[in-house]
Amino acid sequence: MTELQAVILGVLQGAGEFLPVSSSAHLALAPRVFGWPYQGLAYDVMLHLGTLLAVLAYFWRDWLKIFSDALKRPSEKEGRLLWLLAAGSAPAGLAGLFLNGPAETVFRDPLWIGFNLLFFSVFIYLADRKPAQTLEEGSFSLKHALLIGLAQAIAIMPGASRAGMTLMAALFLGYKRGAAARLSFLLGTPVILGAALLEARKISPEHLDAAFASGLLASFLAGLAVIGFLMAWLKKNTLTPFLVYRVILGGAVFFYFWK
Repeated sequence: MTELQAVILGVLQGAGEFLPVSSSAHLALAPRVFGWPYQGLAYDVMLHLGTLLAVLAYFWRDWLKIFSDALKRPSEKEGRLLWLLAAGSAPAGLAGLFLNGPAETVFRDPLWIGFNLLFFSVFIYLADRKPAQTLEEGSFSLKHALLIGLAQAIAIMPGASRAGMTLMAALFLGYKRGAAARLSFLLGTPVILGAALLEARKISPEHLDAAFASGLLASFLAGLAVIGFLMAWLKKNTLTPFLVYRVILGGAVFFYFWK
């Protein structure tokens, strides 16, 4: 893999992880479209380290407060947030453990990805248009954590989008877009970390070259920029532009790969 290829994949990962467009779909499709050798799921997941660093850098004060509250006032609402996030991350963690094989093979078929891009766009659209989105983060409960976590687990299929599924679930539950986005980012942190740790064993020393470092840096910078952009965007705007992109990409995938 060249450094340019690594940077392109890093940008796709960093931007796609936090936008509801599916980073895994882009990482699976890019080598096929450009004729590159497939970089491997392990490399894809290690690129998640860049986005993990991005979300930690953006929300470091939030995570410090979450851990502090969990230790100082574990029985109060603020103190329970850490455990709620852990519970909400569990479904995706289990999906990653038990569906790792299909995630590397069946789920990465381009037509399957195209179907997921189109199919789940319908539900994200319906959630985005749901009236009475009034809940703030203080309404986050175990029930909500598990429901959003189950939606997050669907994102093991490229094309569904982890951000898309968590935003969809939170909006259906009645959360405001800004609160839904923040919960999506916080819930994604342990999932991204777990996925990277699970796949890190597949990375050998020869993978740790200039291309790897370039991809990691590109993923971090793109992720950091997109987090700030999306947090500001969703305060006043809907998810419509991203849904339009999903539909166009899904249609293009069917057109390009249908035989």
